[in-house]
Amino acid sequence: MTNVYDNILGLVGNTPLVKLNKVTEEIPATVYAKLECYNPGHSTKDRIAVHIIEAAERKGLLKPGSTVVETTSGNTGFSIAMVCIIKGYKCVLAVSDKTKKEKIAYLKALGATVYICPANVPADDPRSYYEVAKRVASEIPDSLYINQYFNELNIDAHYQTTGPELWAQTKGKITHLIACTGTGGTLSGSAKFLKEKNPDIKVIGVDASGSILKGFHETGTIHKEDIHPYQIEGMGKNLIPSALLFDKVDEFVRVNDEMSAYRTREIALKEAIMGGYTTGAVVQGLLQYANSHEVSAEDVVVAIFPDHGSRYITKVYSDEWMSQQGFVNNCVHNYDSVFKTEYIK
Repeated sequence: MTNVYDNILGLVGNTPLVKLNKVTEEIPATVYAKLECYNPGHSTKDRIAVHIIEAAERKGLLKPGSTVVETTSGNTGFSIAMVCIIKGYKCVLAVSDKTKKEKIAYLKALGATVYICPANVPADDPRSYYEVAKRVASEIPDSLYINQYFNELNIDAHYQTTGPELWAQTKGKITHLIACTGTGGTLSGSAKFLKEKNPDIKVIGVDASGSILKGFHETGTIHKEDIHPYQIEGMGKNLIPSALLFDKVDEFVRVNDEMSAYRTREIALKEAIMGGYTTGAVVQGLLQYANSHEVSAEDVVVAIFPDHGSRYITKVYSDEWMSQQGFVNNCVHNYDSVFKTEYIK
């Protein structure tokens, strides 16, 4: 029998590549999107959740009834909660208050205990979701703290799966890889594998305006003046994660909330791909990169689309939310008419 699995974890990985036709029509290269929403937990984080938890099992660090603890912007939490259900573990997650209510509802629906922590505090503040996760893990007996930001298995998961998939799917023709950076594991692991195959492949990281990653990559120091609040979830950081291999990244591009939001909705309208906020961010990053670099018709570009847009219905896909951010009135494209809702009385 084909396409028959013992449980849902058998569906993790082997996600498709889909050619982009309209949103990247100004770029002469062939551009593919790696649709990580085809994982059962609808994001690329399924890969690291399975990989890290099964590695812990092999080491005897987990047994039935153990508790898995993690810091998450949402997607890693979904993936860990999903794996915990199948494996028989409890799940405790610390999230920032930037996380939308529907994401928190998803986490609770999967049986997770959720701690909501302030987003705009330093990483070493005891109220930050990093420190809360550490504290909770230290207080709960027989628990494992995943610590995705500083866990080398985060990189290894993508070195073993995403990188080889990209190489095989493009038949070794990939010339550029671009992805948003949060923990850095997706980009780092994929880049590590691909550069071993062909060191000339260009690796571009997309950072958020308000994050320190781009500045650190360029200077080797943290520029605190770069830090300010921003809306895009799951990318950018106010600390330097060891899961981000800066030496594997050729260049960072920084994108802002507004253009990333417009681009997310444009992708849905023009490509019928309903991605998350970071999907818009990675395409915006690619367009900015192509505007300042030579990209040829022979190039093959792959952009990682990390998750599904269903988790952002009340955020980037909401007219009300867009208006609250001041985005609609400032829109540089004629999106007002496209997004208008007509009420029949």
